[in-house]
Amino acid sequence: MHEELAKVTNELYTVMKTYHMYHAESINAESKLKDAEKQEEKQFSKSAELGPNALRHEDRQQRRSSAKKIEKMKEKRQAKYSENKLKCTKARNEYLLNLAATNGCISKYYIHDVSDLIDCCDLGFHASLARTFRTYLSAEYNLETSRHEGLDIIENAVDNLDARSDKHKVMDLCNQVFCPPLKFDFQPHMDDEVCQVSAQQPVQMELLVRYHQLQSRLMTLKIENEEVRKTLDATMQTLQDMLTVEDFDVSDAFQHSRSTESIKSVASETYMSKLNISKRRANQQETESFYFSKFKEFLNGSNLITKLQAKHDLLKQALGEGERANYGTTRPPTLPPKPQKMRKPRPRSLYSHLLFTGNMEQFIQDSGQAIPLVVESCIRYINLYGLQQQGIFRVPGSQVEVNDIKNSFERGEDPLVEDHSERDINSVAGVLKLYFRGLENPLLPKDGFQDLMSTIKIENVSERVHHIRQIVITLPRAVLVVMRYLFAFLNHLSQYSDENMMDPYNLAICFGPTLMPIPDGQDPVSCQAHVNEVIKMIIINHELIFPSQRELEGPVYEKCMTGGEEYCDSPHSEPGAIDETDHDNGTEPHTSDEG
Repeated sequence: MHEELAKVTNELYTVMKTYHMYHAESINAESKLKDAEKQEEKQFSKSAELGPNALRHEDRQQRRSSAKKIEKMKEKRQAKYSENKLKCTKARNEYLLNLAATNGCISKYYIHDVSDLIDCCDLGFHASLARTFRTYLSAEYNLETSRHEGLDIIENAVDNLDARSDKHKVMDLCNQVFCPPLKFDFQPHMDDEVCQVSAQQPVQMELLVRYHQLQSRLMTLKIENEEVRKTLDATMQTLQDMLTVEDFDVSDAFQHSRSTESIKSVASETYMSKLNISKRRANQQETESFYFSKFKEFLNGSNLITKLQAKHDLLKQALGEGERANYGTTRPPTLPPKPQKMRKPRPRSLYSHLLFTGNMEQFIQDSGQAIPLVVESCIRYINLYGLQQQGIFRVPGSQVEVNDIKNSFERGEDPLVEDHSERDINSVAGVLKLYFRGLENPLLPKDGFQDLMSTIKIENVSERVHHIRQIVITLPRAVLVVMRYLFAFLNHLSQYSDENMMDPYNLAICFGPTLMPIPDGQDPVSCQAHVNEVIKMIIINHELIFPSQRELEGPVYEKCMTGGEEYCDSPHSEPGAIDETDHDNGTEPHTSDEG
């Protein structure tokens, strides 16, 4: 095709040169013809001027001869001009024809021939390329399908992870390791054949005293251990929330960014930034330490309960058999009244119901106290000497002192009225928690549990507070007065969180399981976090939730209280030494656990 185009363009060039040559010759012949015509006109004009009679005969002949020569030259040049003009016309026509032919060939080449050439040379290329990529895509799709199937298997395995089931599998596989060993048998000395506890005289009274001590101690330990268990469940839920954070989405790491500076600025504000990681790690370590301490306390308490319960059951069995042997009846002997030291005796009729394990409404009705003395006195004491005590309500106090204060309140005394700062603040706080923990009916009744839990779903804080108020104000008047007093105190205590480390949430963790116990049938792990959130909301917004004094008559908590000295001038005093010896107990304990 290129050779053909070159041939056509060469012919066009040759024709164009021929046309140019003939056109030049035509112009030259035309010029010569015009010169001849000018000479003829000049000769004719001269003859006309002189006239026919003005010249001699010789001159006349010469002029005729000259005129004929000029005429012949003109005719010759006219013929030459006509010939060259004809050749120029033919050459021009040939040039124009070749020009049209050449333009047609070139136009055809670029418009049609090139496309046809591409189609001819490209035949099958796209089909082969498509087949190649189809093969690649088929392989990749199969790999992707295999990957998705594997990922689905892994995802199902993750969804089916069950710690309890795996633990049981391990214990079943290693049943010889985890099966309890054989019980210890009684090894009699020499010929001693008695293998039972003897509850007959003269040791019967001693065993009876010991039995009642164990019974009282077990009741206290069970209440305390149940409170520790609830706190442990709440802390475990907090730990689970920390450990199950959904930070596995790494989509941000695959997004294009215009510059590294924008990456740094975005990364500094994300969940995985160094500041957030260090803060979460510190919070997690603190929560883990608290969880382990509570777990240790719960295990030690449950071990002690198991040990004392075994002694209690054995003594109960022995005393029952001893009673039948001595009296011929199953009626258990009564324990003689124990002498007690009374500081401020009160009429016994006011305390016909047990203070720490009875019904608070009935106790308020019988005693005439708007707020039980134990609540008012403990809160007053903490207000005077313990607002800045670090870890208050979280750090346990001395069990000996807790029991001493509790027994004093049970006898109708106020053991905190004259001791100033000699009592351990943590022990006083433990008595207050012990009181609310042991009540027959909790402050927030279980029948309103679901209504209070539903407030968590309300996003607007004002509406949530209003909904909680509508639930709370339906409680009995006596309970409402106590709750208003207690939550006002907790709010005041949280204002010292920079020093005592007990913000509203930490206080809610301590009081949530006590004030709002989870009903049976509910999952304690999933509910405890919501319970803590409800108690936290009540602590923060207590003034909006509880009726004012004009709406509900009764004692109101005052931030500035006075004791033996003016509290406003001395808002905090260091707690005194802890007395580890129980001087009021007239019976010598057989073991430290039972005491």
